[in-house]
Amino acid sequence: MTGERILEVRDLVKQFDVTRGVLLRRETRAVRAVDGVSFDVIRGEAFGIVGETGSGKTTIARLVARLLDPTAGTIAFEGRDVTALRGSKLRPFRREVQMVFQDPYSSLNPRKTIGSIIGEPLAVHSLEKGERRRPAVQALMEQVGLDPEHYNRLPHEFSGGQRQRVGIARALALRPKLVIADEPVSALDVSIQAQVLNLLRDLRRDLGLTLVFIAHDLSVVRHMCDRIAVMHEGRLVETAGADELFADPRAPYTKRLMAAVPRIPA
Repeated sequence: MTGERILEVRDLVKQFDVTRGVLLRRETRAVRAVDGVSFDVIRGEAFGIVGETGSGKTTIARLVARLLDPTAGTIAFEGRDVTALRGSKLRPFRREVQMVFQDPYSSLNPRKTIGSIIGEPLAVHSLEKGERRRPAVQALMEQVGLDPEHYNRLPHEFSGGQRQRVGIARALALRPKLVIADEPVSALDVSIQAQVLNLLRDLRRDLGLTLVFIAHDLSVVRHMCDRIAVMHEGRLVETAGADELFADPRAPYTKRLMAAVPRIPA
């Protein structure tokens, strides 16, 4: 692995306390969704994280994006430790790291227009003020394949694939250096998935983005990523280049995961 590290994750742990009862809530046990995970992401690459449901993939995404606080471990972005940042101190980090969420339905406010949703990061960070904001948002819409004339439409007027394009445009509004895509096509029809994946590839190339791509579909991750990390029960069991991983998986779990992929007989 060569190149400049844009993201360094060391010994990351996230523990959730599980409780029972409604009136008298009692703690029963602690679950480690992420258990001692370490990895680096190189500037400009697409780094994949793959694993079955419940393996800790989405929790890692939210930890790296600082939407969750880690129980232990460190997260460094461009050499700066961002693990303990809170409140207003997170604002510069938010401009550099953005996230595309899995569900294009629940991740958009149904009461806001598409223009206001995409433009919200610009408003929060006081960018492109006044009359300059609308053309900036419409340029983003065009960049992700949406009709700029649909600026004032509401989310329910769009298909699932179009809504995910809105989410991608919102993530790009601040011109981030790192985009985390958390299963961005798993909720979409198969016919639409390829379009969104190709859009992400083109944007990564054209904008020089670094991409952390999370999925449970091995073929999708292979198509999208330069290197792949395999997660199992909160732990990282193997990391390798995409071609190397598929040609010679080392970890027993990786072999089982690949063996479970359906194949059409010749």
